[in-house]
Amino acid sequence: MKKIYSSASEALDGLLHDGMFIAAGGFGLCGIPELLLDAIKEAGTKDLTFASNNAGVDDFGIGILLQTKQVKKMISSYVGENAEFMRQYLSNELELEFNPQGTLAERMRAGGAGIPGFYTKTGVGTVIAEGKEHKDFPTGADGQPETYIMEEGIFADLAIVKAWKADETGNLVFRKTARNFNAPAATCGKVCIVEVEEIVPTGSLEPDNIHLPGIYVHRIIKGDHEKRIEQRTVRQKEA
Repeated sequence: MKKIYSSASEALDGLLHDGMFIAAGGFGLCGIPELLLDAIKEAGTKDLTFASNNAGVDDFGIGILLQTKQVKKMISSYVGENAEFMRQYLSNELELEFNPQGTLAERMRAGGAGIPGFYTKTGVGTVIAEGKEHKDFPTGADGQPETYIMEEGIFADLAIVKAWKADETGNLVFRKTARNFNAPAATCGKVCIVEVEEIVPTGSLEPDNIHLPGIYVHRIIKGDHEKRIEQRTVRQKEA
């Protein structure tokens, strides 16, 4: 099976359609599949639903698709760095489903494991719990009942992720913080495309250092990536 493609647009060929559901890796500006997002923008695919920890910033990450009004709904944990996101949400131009960060990661992981739903205490008694099934389990002190809510696993049409290295069969290694949501996002898509900084020969990665096995990865591209800093903090030069 061919897994290595020459460009993001080639890797996305035949997969994009209006109204699709995409799971995207990344945390802040770290580990964002920026080349694939650029290609989706150029393709003009619209009415998209994204499951992603955040929406990037105004001119980077998913933010570039918000600018072109290609996103219909976001399933996210944190959207505080994107002014256009805020404007669209407050003007009812964009749907938003807030998820606690750990819940969102587990929803992706559960979908990748074929688990349609799970129970969590996170969000009980808040707006997060509204409209969701509640159930008591004997997990408290001395077996006292505690209330949990049910969250659904995420099953996306497409997963787009960013990794540091891949071998030719798609085994992935993530680097430091870029591991974040990329691993669970990769597993929950019907098709997973990964962009990497380096492709190495099969067998050259130490098996114990592989973060995601290639069975989850369908297509790979290699490219050059920006190294952005989300909040740059510097001190004054001493005289």
